[in-house]
Amino acid sequence: MELLATLRIAFRALARNKMRSVLTMLGIIIGVGAVIAMVGIGQGADQTMQRQIANLGSNMLFVSSGSVNRGGIRLGWGATKTLVRDDVTAMLKECPAVVAAAPGTQTTAQVVYGNDNWGTRITGTTPEYFDIRTWAFQGGASFTQDDVTNAANVAVIGETVRKNLFAATDPVGKTIRIGNLPFMVVGVLVAKGQSPAMNEDQDDTIIVPLTTLQKKITGQTWLRFVMVSARSRSASYAAQQQIEGLLRDRHRIREGQDNDFTVRNLADLADLASEASKVMTALLGSIAGVSLLVGGIGIMNIMLVSVTERTREIGIRLAVGATEGEVQRQFLIEAVVMSLIGGAVGIVVGVGASLLIAATAGWPILVSSSAITGAAAIAMAIGIFFGYYPAQKAARLDPIEALRYE
Repeated sequence: MELLATLRIAFRALARNKMRSVLTMLGIIIGVGAVIAMVGIGQGADQTMQRQIANLGSNMLFVSSGSVNRGGIRLGWGATKTLVRDDVTAMLKECPAVVAAAPGTQTTAQVVYGNDNWGTRITGTTPEYFDIRTWAFQGGASFTQDDVTNAANVAVIGETVRKNLFAATDPVGKTIRIGNLPFMVVGVLVAKGQSPAMNEDQDDTIIVPLTTLQKKITGQTWLRFVMVSARSRSASYAAQQQIEGLLRDRHRIREGQDNDFTVRNLADLADLASEASKVMTALLGSIAGVSLLVGGIGIMNIMLVSVTERTREIGIRLAVGATEGEVQRQFLIEAVVMSLIGGAVGIVVGVGASLLIAATAGWPILVSSSAITGAAAIAMAIGIFFGYYPAQKAARLDPIEALRYE
């Protein structure tokens, strides 16, 4: 009951100077709203990045042919020719953390359908490639292992290729020409968008059986990459070590010599992106938090003014028997009420600003319940912290001096 009476007095005191109270709460409103919006931007960016990385594949490792040193000149990625299909067979047999692997190689070519043509990336691989990359089909289906064995002229195309060659026409069953060779389109992949790891359009590709590309187009007998799926994300680190040890042994690389291959773990990329997003979120939140500090100082300033204006009231309350603790609690509750009202309005403003940013700028926004709860807790903490000194000052007034105050 005493608490309700104290709250009524607090609301009455704030209502006496409505404009002053609103202007004081404005700092908290802006601060809380800015924190929610900025944290939402940071968390949205992290969620988008993690989704893009997940689109690359399931627990995936990317094994590629590496660099080689020739006459003091270090050649770049893909310069070695030591990665072969037997290495892939060995990975599946001797690496317990590996559940699937898809060998592959790549080239570029001009592709023709009717009167349209398009230069794109041609990837040769096996059917496991689509499962490892969790790449669904919007039409048709994958080529089969028999197609790989027979080096069949069949192709799966990405969404970018479909748009540029077929427009509104269904590509499945149509024949395209890659170089001078005819290929029948057996499937169309669902769009994946830009790759954050390799900085390329994942949909600008045509995927054919590995043997077809090696025997009929490039003449290569080696591999440029192997897509590997580990048993789980945590097992991907064990898979990475097992693959590196196996390939060093198979390629007869002595201790101290550089690898002639590269193993990239997408879990590392996801962790790195997450850490970068956390730093960005913390930075954005800290910048927005400055306005909360300013709002808290505003509350302290107004509460000190209120103590000065109500000195005689405080003296009368002390004279009729109010304790210092009761006076202190009264002013502290007034500061907390002001902070909480500002915080509640700030949450609404922050959520609204986040939705507005997402709608107008097209930025990914994630407003989490933890951000809202944290903002409310911060608003209460600001009221307690910045209201404590004015409340203590009011409680320590000498009743006699307070009653004499004009």
